[in-house]
Amino acid sequence: MAIAMPEPQFSNPIRLLQWYAEAGIDEAIEDQPIDRYAVAARQQSAAAMPAPMAARTPPIPPSPSRPIAAPAAASGAAFTGADDARRQAAAAGSLEALRDALAAFEGCALKQTAMNLVFADGNPSAPVMFIGEAPGRDEDRKGLPFVGRSGQLLDRMLATIGLDRHAESADKAAYIANILPWRPPGDRTPTAAEIAACLPFIERHIALVKPRYVVLLGGTAAKSLLNRSEGIMRLRGRWYEHPVEGLDQPVSCLATYHPAFLLRSPKEKRSAWRDFLELKSKLGTSV
Repeated sequence: MAIAMPEPQFSNPIRLLQWYAEAGIDEAIEDQPIDRYAVAARQQSAAAMPAPMAARTPPIPPSPSRPIAAPAAASGAAFTGADDARRQAAAAGSLEALRDALAAFEGCALKQTAMNLVFADGNPSAPVMFIGEAPGRDEDRKGLPFVGRSGQLLDRMLATIGLDRHAESADKAAYIANILPWRPPGDRTPTAAEIAACLPFIERHIALVKPRYVVLLGGTAAKSLLNRSEGIMRLRGRWYEHPVEGLDQPVSCLATYHPAFLLRSPKEKRSAWRDFLELKSKLGTSV
């Protein structure tokens, strides 16, 4: 049986509010109580009544001063960001110009929530370019790709085949970037629209760097750049010839696991190791 609590009598309103808070009353919803049972009964009665017939009124002609606007083409509105990206990326004649174009690009909303633009790291003259999905928290803070735990693992993987992103010799160096230069909030998976808006920039990035090989780290990077629907389990360990506008011939791409995935699934490191050995064989490097 519910027991009605007497209304406290306080002359001090502060004491009254403290009493309410101690009793668990911390939110004012309405000035007067609402009988929810009566509201539900009225809604049921209204639903049971037949709907009135719509009045047959003649259509109102458009005002000459306010003509009816034609609907915008859905396809054009949906790809505005990608179209702008293609134009701005194509106009970049150097890596510095491409970075400036990305910094000025407003076609991806991720720019508004990220701390920094994460462009690239390493030696652009390196024979191999590694491309991941998107920056994480550490990358967003430092403005460099692959500097967190997954980046540390990537550096160790590179060392096993004789590569170092900061090597003085270009033949021993590596160049690293991402499909998206801005961190998605909460490290969520990028949307198709976000990828479409940023893809022209990474394509132009490849054309400017002219790497001998591209290694795609993870499913998002592989599927986005290669325009494939298969998951990384099927794509990894295989070479793909990907045509890039601005290059005389397609670039050879190898898909493999993302280091962040390897941290969650250590048993897959064996497969990734085979992929890196395949890359080492292509490069002709020695440990």
